[in-house]
Parts: sequence; C-alpha cells; structure tokens
Amino acid sequence: MKYALIALGMLMISFTASADEGMKTLASKHGFHDTQTRLEAVLKEKGLTVFAKIDHAEGAEKAGLKMLPATVTIFGNPKGGTPFMVAAPESAIDFPLKALVWENSAGKVFLSYNALTWVVARHHIKGEDALATKLDGLQAAIAKAATE
Repeated sequence: MKYALIALGMLMISFTASADEGMKTLASKHGFHDTQTRLEAVLKEKGLTVFAKIDHAEGAEKAGLKMLPATVTIFGNPKGGTPFMVAAPESAIDFPLKALVWENSAGKVFLSYNALTWVVARHHIKGEDALATKLDGLQAAIAKAATE
C-alpha cells in the first residue's frame, strides 16, 4: 500500500509538471524590441491580422508597478480559427492565436505560444487534426522567423 501511494504521488507530480506541455518557447537571438518588431513583420508577411497587442510592462508602469518587458500579440485569420470554434464553441477562449514576447531577469528574450494540436486535445475537438497540424507548422515558422 505504501508503494502504491508513492507511485500515485509520483504520477500526480508528473501530470502537474506536464500541465504546460502545449506551450512552446523559443529563445530569441535578438533583444526584446527587435523580436517584437520581427514578430509583427512576419505576421503581416503571412497575411495574418494583428487584432491587439497587450504591453504588460506598460500596464504595470501605469499602475505604479515595475515588471520586465512582456507583450502578448493577438493575431489570426477567421479561416484558421473558425473551424475549431464551430466544432467546440468553448475553444473560443483559445482564439485568436497569441504570441508572448518576454524578457527574463538575465536579459534573455523568448517567444512563447500554445500549440494548436494541444488546443485541439484540450477541447476534445475531432476532425480538425490536419488543420491543427498545419497551423502548428505556421506558428513554428513564425516563431522561428521572429527569433532567429
């Protein structure tokens, strides 16, 4: 019984550790502003719409707080996201797509995003695997172009 409880505890830890398995993060070879600029340029080049940018550091500053640079860019195309939302309306919480450019305390810059195959699995969406895989490839290409 003791060993069963230990095994169960280890299993629970492994599930907790994999909670963010859907988030992809790439280190950038550029500074924060250059990475953000490159991201926006690549989104435009790919014909995607930037719906909003949320500058968290700016918001913190307005509230009298300080934080390292972190900007979420919300982007997409209705042709890409709509099929998922039709299949599972609650998946709209994960659309449009988002990319986070952020800097850590050591001054290193990263770009993070959620994989579409993870979003599909999260919402138990059936029949859209090919589109999710295609959009995963697009997001990976966008992230690579912004960070390299």
